[in-house]
Amino acid sequence: MSDSPKDPVLEQILSLRAQVEYHSNRYYNLDDPEISDFEYDKLFHQLLDLEEQNPQYYSPTSPTVRVGGSASNTFAQVEHKVQMGSLQDIFSFEELRDFDRRVRETVPHPSYVVEPKIDGLSVSLEYRDGVLTVGSTRGNGFTGEDVTENIRTIRSVPLQLPDKLPLLEVRGEVYMPVKSFERVVEAQELAGEQPFKNPRNAAAGSLRQKNPKITAKRGLDIFVFNIQQVEGKTLSTHSDSLDFIKSLGFKVIPEYKAYDDIEEVIRDIEKIGENRGDYPFGIDGAVVKVNDFAHREQLGSTAKFPRWAIAYKYPPEEKETTLLEVEVQVGRTGAVTPTAVFEPITLAGTTVSRAVLHNQDFIDQMGLSVGDKILVRKAGEIIPEVLSVVWHDPEKAPYQLPEHCPSCGAKLVREEGEAAVRCPNVSCPAQLVRSIIHFCSRNAMDIDGMGEVVCQLLVDRELVRTPADIYRLTQEQLLALPGFAKRKAEKIVEAIEKSKGNDLAKLLFGLGLPGIGEKAAKLLAGRFGSLAAVEAAGWEEIAAIDGFGEIMAKDVEGYFREEHNRDLCRELTELGLNTTAAKVETSGEFTGLTFVLTGTLPTLSRQEAGAIIEAHGGKTSSSVSKKTSFVLAGEDAGSKLTKANQLGIPVITEAQLMEMIQGGNTE
Repeated sequence: MSDSPKDPVLEQILSLRAQVEYHSNRYYNLDDPEISDFEYDKLFHQLLDLEEQNPQYYSPTSPTVRVGGSASNTFAQVEHKVQMGSLQDIFSFEELRDFDRRVRETVPHPSYVVEPKIDGLSVSLEYRDGVLTVGSTRGNGFTGEDVTENIRTIRSVPLQLPDKLPLLEVRGEVYMPVKSFERVVEAQELAGEQPFKNPRNAAAGSLRQKNPKITAKRGLDIFVFNIQQVEGKTLSTHSDSLDFIKSLGFKVIPEYKAYDDIEEVIRDIEKIGENRGDYPFGIDGAVVKVNDFAHREQLGSTAKFPRWAIAYKYPPEEKETTLLEVEVQVGRTGAVTPTAVFEPITLAGTTVSRAVLHNQDFIDQMGLSVGDKILVRKAGEIIPEVLSVVWHDPEKAPYQLPEHCPSCGAKLVREEGEAAVRCPNVSCPAQLVRSIIHFCSRNAMDIDGMGEVVCQLLVDRELVRTPADIYRLTQEQLLALPGFAKRKAEKIVEAIEKSKGNDLAKLLFGLGLPGIGEKAAKLLAGRFGSLAAVEAAGWEEIAAIDGFGEIMAKDVEGYFREEHNRDLCRELTELGLNTTAAKVETSGEFTGLTFVLTGTLPTLSRQEAGAIIEAHGGKTSSSVSKKTSFVLAGEDAGSKLTKANQLGIPVITEAQLMEMIQGGNTE
């Protein structure tokens, strides 16, 4: 086909792109939609289908890139031409007045802009001739990671600008809205995964996914708050720059105002603090910036922070309430989790009435019983947590978890050395749904379309009673379920079939062996090579794996001694699932070396750093001992760093790790 505009297919694609982009901007940036979600989805999928049928018309600025492209194995580094610095934090208005006095020593009549401080991940967006070319993380301020494909999935990020400036680089904050965060955490908890602690961690973890399709599903958003560099436009104040980038279609930081008096600044900060619970996103403070760019040049910067800006941090809000009851829930592994139900209180602008109590030990330490006055706060401004008991009825003993499972009635057990109380009944209905959700989850068998709702429905209809039943599902069975169209059923069946080829490590993790996370599953798969070999292994062989202990090894052996678990493994093998481990080719720079990772690294997550070490022949361990070769330490490294120094273990940085790889020098 010709790519002339006269081609009717191309004309239709271009028309649909313009319509989708227009309505997307009205919905995500202007908050003023003109059509319904249903009508928008219809337009979007019409465009998606046309582009899939005509790949020759692919465009990186098409709104369909927002569903996520192909997965990548690594993030390239991006050097920031303009440093992405951080701000000095203050915690009192007296400190803010001191800041104002220092500014006025250099600039007699400053003007300040006040903005809410979004709790997210700082990024740079670079546009050439009006087209988004690079999206990168802040990293260490000088060097970040190229996350362009993931940035494209954020619907409020313009892919092309109406003004074709030769160069425009803006800085913004990628964040996860409160509703998206609550949805993601709920799904993680149901799947038995470790949930994100707060929206900032959720945003960072979602933006740095190796697969953009996963990022696209997380519901991220962005506020742009600064111009880093620009060609073809002259601006003199910060407020003018925000007005300008807003006119280009960016979603700018909300409620920015300019003031000449520091007392007006303080009143605005107080107002933002009072209303912070009304925002659909998390904030942890307010930012005060000198408005005039010429004044900023005069003020300059220290080695760490600009002298023309400062961040006021709000203290966490705490309130007293009364504990009304304790509810218990049964998780995927049978662990029983108690939840405090208390008289509703307002924290950070939202009403809360529940908080997780973790386990019986947590309750005993507080001496908590129904009727007590308790102190509650929101951790990270989102997750409610019980801090302490303010008043306790001396006549009452601490609350005790029930003796029997609330779902199936089986007698609960608590193994020696464990904090959790568990239901031992593997057929417990509550465990079944969560185990199926876990089996289908991304880090396990990664069956696209088999989310929480679908898994619950399949269990309720008794179509799935074990993971093996998933592989017996037919398109006809799915079409008989409410809400299933032909294409949806086809995609799930295709995803189920595709998952059969997953590596043994994903299958072992999906089976939910007690105490076995992703890393341990990889170690098991790598050591034994096949499901049959893992099943036949004695606990002594398993305990010989670096990182495994006797209890963990005996739990694995115990899992495979259960007849129903062996039957499940046999069924999965007969149904065609891969039960062998892929042979991973590794370079040998770190052969024979053991690394312990601690703290926050500048550009890598600890999981990614561990994968790099293993790819070069090394091992990672969770504890420091005399056998440890190196401790890889980042910011906020704790007791592991202390122990490494006590034992004389070499401590290295992320940069030194990379030098070791490139230079082959492990001395």
